[in-house]
Amino acid sequence: MKLKLKGSEAAAGTSSTNGGNVGLATLVRIHNAGGTARLVSLETSAAALIGTFTIAPNATELLDKTSTDEIFAAHADVKLVGVAYYS
Repeated sequence: MKLKLKGSEAAAGTSSTNGGNVGLATLVRIHNAGGTARLVSLETSAAALIGTFTIAPNATELLDKTSTDEIFAAHADVKLVGVAYYS
């Protein structure tokens, strides 16, 4: 699978008040660059929690979300970038 970048990778915010929508992306590549498992949270733009998951150390996941939903993580080791599938 190929991915098309929709922006530049940046550290995730580390609390609900500084989470971000990753440039209004609907598909986000999440990479944990650290050696510790980290909690990732997804919430609405009104700060209502949608859900959480733990990303393993040095792992990468793709998260599908609504454009205005916001992501934050337990540590800035977690990096985010908006992407799209590319064929």
